Amino acid sequence: MAAPSLSMLSRAFSRISPVLLQCIRQTELATQRTLVSTWFQPPCVYIHSNRLLFTTVSKYEKSADVDTEEISSRYKDRPWDYLESEEYADRYGSKPVWFNYRRNHKGGIPPQQTRKTCIRGDKICGNPCPICRDPNVIIHYQNVKLLQQFVHPHSGEVYEHTRTGVCMKQQKLLKKAIDSARDHGLLPFQVPFVDHSGEDYSNSHDAVGCTPSRPSVTADEPWYPWYLAQADESEVAKVKKIYKAYLK
Repeated sequence: MAAPSLSMLSRAFSRISPVLLQCIRQTELATQRTLVSTWFQPPCVYIHSNRLLFTTVSKYEKSADVDTEEISSRYKDRPWDYLESEEYADRYGSKPVWFNYRRNHKGGIPPQQTRKTCIRGDKICGNPCPICRDPNVIIHYQNVKLLQQFVHPHSGEVYEHTRTGVCMKQQKLLKKAIDSARDHGLLPFQVPFVDHSGEDYSNSHDAVGCTPSRPSVTADEPWYPWYLAQADESEVAKVKKIYKAYLK
């Protein structure tokens, strides 16, 4: 009677053992996930103006306990409020957004041109430009404080992208926004003074002067003497030879 009982117990244990092993593995995976979630804080995803950016949550966003959608759209309607916030002051201070930017490049000589764009589809390049790296920096013609950071204060010219490190796509948007802000009177611009008292602008030349009065001539004479000028026969023959197919 002992032999059958042992065989039955072994069969029952062989059937139960896979279930026990699966339960043990599931508990181990659950404990590992909880430990990883406590050690590692996943980045938040910002979707802003067709840009997908991965950044960490700042202390202001932690204290406010807002969702990622609210964070991404907080300055969407009023992007100029971000430049007056404490978050901007802690991150940039009184410097422009491009002041402390350094692009990663290979070798000791930096490239002569910046990237065409930092974001292609859903992929972000390493070390994006000063505008693409911060989702709260939004280019708009009413965002005057941001546009002034990319305009020379004395000459009024737009800084080159090689100086600011902005990608070519954002540089085009900056120039367009600056021109629109100047058209709306939000940004000043200088018109060069031109003195029109010189000889180049005089009215004494016949081409810009008054039309002379009709001369007193007879019916057979032309108004202007160059009407009577005779053409050179040799030149006329050359022209006829060139266009003889059309002079039939």
